[in-house]
Amino acid sequence: MNLLDYVDTIPDFPKPGISFKDISPLLASHEATRAAVMQLTEPWRGKVDRVVGIESRGFLLGMCIAQELGVGFTLSRKRGKLPGATLHQDYDLEYGTDAIEMQSDSLEKDIRVLIHDDVIATGGTAAAAEALVQRLGARVVGHSFLIDLAFLNGKSKLSAPVHAAITID
Repeated sequence: MNLLDYVDTIPDFPKPGISFKDISPLLASHEATRAAVMQLTEPWRGKVDRVVGIESRGFLLGMCIAQELGVGFTLSRKRGKLPGATLHQDYDLEYGTDAIEMQSDSLEKDIRVLIHDDVIATGGTAAAAEALVQRLGARVVGHSFLIDLAFLNGKSKLSAPVHAAITID
């Protein structure tokens, strides 16, 4: 199954010059979603204790990946969206700046973490998540993305291995 057939490109969204990758058609297809989850889980079986999903589209398949791997799921959210004590990390986007945070007690020390998001573009969000996981004392063993926009070289900002179901050169 060619998963790219289930991804629409929306030009000039959210601002001019950005080509947004809409995964709604993939999510609408049980078969495509299942194929994506299986492709995204295979490299990590037996190597992960927790999946961290990045807000918000990273929650969608991230939770499915965690369930398939038989591990827990932890949220990495935009600033101000989590209760209790949190750590935050600022980062740059293709089209601005933002920050993500995680609850201070959300990860146990030395557990093996897989970070998941839907798309890696410039790598800023994933690098911020990686920094948060490390600050919480856990180990990032890898990154999982539905789509890697390889031409933007976002992987170069990450220290852990990357696996994507779809690569766009």
